[in-house]
Amino acid sequence: MFEAASPDKSPPLIDIGANLGHESFEQDLEFVMQRARNIGIVHMIVTGTSLPATLRALAIVERHPDYLSLTAGVHPHEASTCSTEVLTQIRELAGMEKVVALGETGLDFNRDYSPRPIQEEAFQQQLQLACELNKPVFLHQRDAHSRFLPILKGFRDQLVHGGVVHCFTGEKAELYDYLDLDMYIGITGWVCDERRGQHLLEMLSDIPPNRLLLETDAPYLLPRSLRPRPKSRRNEPFYLSEVLHTVAAATGRSAIDVAHTSTANAQRLFRLKVDQS
Repeated sequence: MFEAASPDKSPPLIDIGANLGHESFEQDLEFVMQRARNIGIVHMIVTGTSLPATLRALAIVERHPDYLSLTAGVHPHEASTCSTEVLTQIRELAGMEKVVALGETGLDFNRDYSPRPIQEEAFQQQLQLACELNKPVFLHQRDAHSRFLPILKGFRDQLVHGGVVHCFTGEKAELYDYLDLDMYIGITGWVCDERRGQHLLEMLSDIPPNRLLLETDAPYLLPRSLRPRPKSRRNEPFYLSEVLHTVAAATGRSAIDVAHTSTANAQRLFRLKVDQS
């Protein structure tokens, strides 16, 4: 049985990163989106992490074009699949109006699911596509900052619309490196994790309000601070309000202020036209 939607509605929110094409949403996606609407989420961006995932995301967005957008790209875990043919199709998809960013792309040296040289090549190819198509980038970096930063720097002047370092979990020096490049910073439920998110919690005040974005990365990163704890470990956009209130408490700002500024930031970066009524 589904959980009932909460009657408590947050100020208008945009979830900039939700993997709604994930198999865990196959049976109840419409309900998941309604729960998101019920708490004040006015728009969601569906993440493309491979060519098949981007195509699934597009199919979902086409059913809800007024509520959803998507990204198109190849995640570093999938970099080994990033052939010339795949890149050609990603380019065609990324040229569509509903595709608001290139990615998820970047480097992940934590798990090394694809060889590092191949990750770097795929990352550079997608950055180049973003420059050519005049789109922002949706970035992933884990345990790879020393290579990620110089590659990103090499393209930054051509990236007219910049991008977001999605699901930021790094150290303060890394944060300032990205802010120095005028990148946006995406914060997820990682910040609600008392085991590994404490350092991030303490850094939230270092993120300028006009550079902060909120996201769930659903179905991953269910906020551990939720009470009562959900029966399922699946994260969903409904829980973005937990990230919002955690950020607000840590920065001494009101939840309304954080919501309004992060929503405005998302609209600006991704050039979204969102009905907040």
